Amino acid sequence: MPIKVQSDLPAKKILEEENIFMMDETRAMHQDIRPLQIAILNLMPLKEDTEVQLLRSMSNTPLQLDVTFLTTSSYVGHNTATSHLDKFYQTFADVKNCKFDGLVITGAPVEMMEFEEVTYWDELKQIMAWSLENVTSTLHVCWGAQAGLYYHYGMKNKKLDRKLSGIYKHHVLMRREPLVRGFDDIFYAPHSRYTEVAKEDIAACEKLLILAESEEAGVFLCMTHDGRQVYVMGHPEYDRMTLDKEYRRDTGKGMEIAVPQNYYEGDDPKSRPLLMWRAHANALYTNWINYLVYQNTPYEWK
Repeated sequence: MPIKVQSDLPAKKILEEENIFMMDETRAMHQDIRPLQIAILNLMPLKEDTEVQLLRSMSNTPLQLDVTFLTTSSYVGHNTATSHLDKFYQTFADVKNCKFDGLVITGAPVEMMEFEEVTYWDELKQIMAWSLENVTSTLHVCWGAQAGLYYHYGMKNKKLDRKLSGIYKHHVLMRREPLVRGFDDIFYAPHSRYTEVAKEDIAACEKLLILAESEEAGVFLCMTHDGRQVYVMGHPEYDRMTLDKEYRRDTGKGMEIAVPQNYYEGDDPKSRPLLMWRAHANALYTNWINYLVYQNTPYEWK
């Protein structure tokens, strides 16, 4: 898929080395088609890693995407260089008068806090309210999904007894929905979180459809009937080594963290993790772009 990004975005070079087609601004200007406008509100601390992961996941459709990266103005983290944010990111104030075909709201490492305690919660509420009128479909990921369910439907998350970390088996529940088109009956996906939204709360909401779940990890995927809001409880965009990095980071801090489940061969952290989820991750993002964004968005926003 031709993804249009700034020519010197570091993620562009990394993905080109993986043989993923990236289009720079110069070439995009010479294509007589309307690209889809996709905004990514990147709340993850390692923003450059998340850029690579999300752009890779959205790279399997022939549609041209014009990607805008957003960050919060009410909180600026310390894990990404200010120069990178200044060059490649905008804030909500910069785009609030714009229309987007799709919006991705990522996860964030703040799930142990009450939503109202998060520094940028008021700003995030503004963005989620704005998305209802200015975005065709919004994809919420992990904590972003929990935040969206809380803001839009008042669903509170609850703390788990221990961190849910690993690769879990999921079942497709509603095969006729385009968002899970091409999925096998059983598929795998990464989770990395300390909290969850209870299945019974989601199932009780008449506005939501549960499309996939796991016996171990709970609801994985749900959405509104019209596809305007999609909620992904895990991290399908994670690359092979992301959970490994998190595990070694936490154990390096002296935290008592279990080995990620179903991740290393023989549950041995010295072995190379098996990559078992990328095909379905790619299918999820491709289906979202093709069916919930492209098929529903107007050619010209009014």
